[in-house]
Amino acid sequence: QVQLVESGGGSVQAGGSLRLSCVASEWIISNYYMAWFREAPGEEREGVAAFYNDGTTTYADSVKGRFTISRDNAENILYLQMDSLKPEDTAMYYCAAKYRVEWASLLKSSAYNSWGQGTQVTVSS
Repeated sequence: QVQLVESGGGSVQAGGSLRLSCVASEWIISNYYMAWFREAPGEEREGVAAFYNDGTTTYADSVKGRFTISRDNAENILYLQMDSLKPEDTAMYYCAAKYRVEWASLLKSSAYNSWGQGTQVTVSS
């Protein structure tokens, strides 16, 4: 059973920064495909950033140049550094994992079978 626990959310003004963390069960971060998703009220869950198995990263167009996904394999932590935050970034952010994901599905929520409980990010204008 993969356990994922997110933290680091909060309320910031537009232009500010936050760093989200996702602590995973042992060896998950380095051996699973990992991703960040977000879900705003009334909207579908959206892929934000993900790691492929070779360490390649991919981002949603809406966050490219502002968000950075990274990981600490030794500490089993996945991060999402969020800079230049905008009000439209307001959402519940989730960490997701699966042992294998196709490249084309890295930012699709249906491709993942393990999820954290989420951490709320609110950006005010």
